[in-house]
Amino acid sequence: MPEAKDIVVTPSITLLASDYIEQFVRAAGPGGQNVNKVSSAVQLRFDAANAPALSDRVRQRAIKLAGRRATRDGIIIIEASRHRSQELNRADARQRLADLIRKAAEPPPPPRKKTRPRRSAVEKRLKAKANRGTVKKLRGKITGDN
Repeated sequence: MPEAKDIVVTPSITLLASDYIEQFVRAAGPGGQNVNKVSSAVQLRFDAANAPALSDRVRQRAIKLAGRRATRDGIIIIEASRHRSQELNRADARQRLADLIRKAAEPPPPPRKKTRPRRSAVEKRLKAKANRGTVKKLRGKITGDN
């Protein structure tokens, strides 16, 4: 069985093989009789709360982004069973963990800068409202004075 490898997330973040555990379980779905015999699905457990490679900001954001995949203890569990091959599922689980950590490492967006509408835009809007009002006013009852 091939052993776990270090995962390079960014040039500054590398998850060591000792930081995560891979377990192999039986997968549901297509595969015929093979699905009942072979444990091809991968369950990757990454202890984000105690990972030395992550800064506090990245750690908290990764757990938040993981959502229901994270336990209360800060362990992120990724299940991969898209492929019939154990090796492909393994690579898929590692890639999904790397993508999650990479997204968590992105800097937060700058705060929104408040803007006001231009005076011409306000005047145009008010003029359109007035025109619409006169159109509706002209829809009054028709009197019998002919």
